[in-house]
Amino acid sequence: MTSAPATIRLTQFAHGGGCACKIPPGELEAVVAGLTATGPASPNAELVVGLDDGDDAAVVRIAGGQGLVLTTDFFTPVVDDAYTFGRIAAANALSDVYAMGGTPVVAVNLLGWPRDVLPADLAAEVLRGGLEVAQEAGCHVGGGHSIDDPEPKYGMAVTGLVDVDRLIRNDAAVAGSALSLTKPLGVGVLNSRMKATGEVSEAAVASMTALNREAGRAAVAAGIRAGTDVTGFGLLGHLYKMARASGVTAVVDAAAVPYLTGAREALSDGYVSGGTRRNLDWVRPHTDLSAVPEDEALLLADAQTSGGLLLGGEVPGAPVIGEFVPRGEFVVVIR
Repeated sequence: MTSAPATIRLTQFAHGGGCACKIPPGELEAVVAGLTATGPASPNAELVVGLDDGDDAAVVRIAGGQGLVLTTDFFTPVVDDAYTFGRIAAANALSDVYAMGGTPVVAVNLLGWPRDVLPADLAAEVLRGGLEVAQEAGCHVGGGHSIDDPEPKYGMAVTGLVDVDRLIRNDAAVAGSALSLTKPLGVGVLNSRMKATGEVSEAAVASMTALNREAGRAAVAAGIRAGTDVTGFGLLGHLYKMARASGVTAVVDAAAVPYLTGAREALSDGYVSGGTRRNLDWVRPHTDLSAVPEDEALLLADAQTSGGLLLGGEVPGAPVIGEFVPRGEFVVVIR
């Protein structure tokens, strides 16, 4: 079910869309540099995962071998339909918990809305979409916070639980393990085309609204301890962070990487976001791209919204797209 056909196109009220509007990765790392070693003199709980390697969520240890997983994610509209926007934003926020091997238990809404420009009933549709996806995940929505904002924005702050001994993190990849990807790429170029033309990719919407719950469960069951999700920094950006943090080199078989229907056509028509180009610029000095043309490199760096899990190991149904090897000259190698 979607909301009634809209005469209002939400994407036209935002300068960017979805995770493509993230602050560029290199710029963000410069902003948070120096904060990783800062903590309270007398902490109330042990911080298991924090800012050190830019992981998907923070984790603090609680009683019984459990960890509390905390994350937040919000962005400007990536589609024009308000209800669908809410569903995508919620699935994206919940993904950070699944990427850590956890289970989301409660979320709160984060809403920015230009109340003098867009009607309140559209905001209600956004919230309805988010609520329905959270309920699908078995996650409570316990309120939230809203502000009057020149651009529409929506997301969630999510709290989950994880078995600390089975935690998945981005600094745990080991040489000799396979590299798997649980969703196809191409959301970014398809969404850029949609923003420019109004042409909706049903394949992209289906991918963005699909929860990473089963992929996360499968990874934990397989004993995988290394992983992340693929969002605004693209496959190359998130893989670079993962391999760098783990002290290994990631080797990607470009021919094995899956793409959504229409992604290559959208790329050839020029629908490439600025975020995607910044992703590629950031990883280029650390990545051997000599085996692929520039267009292929752009697709590998395509800024995803609510993408799949990138895992250091094999899980049923997910294509193996490469492997981790001992650290070499490059952090990432595309072959």
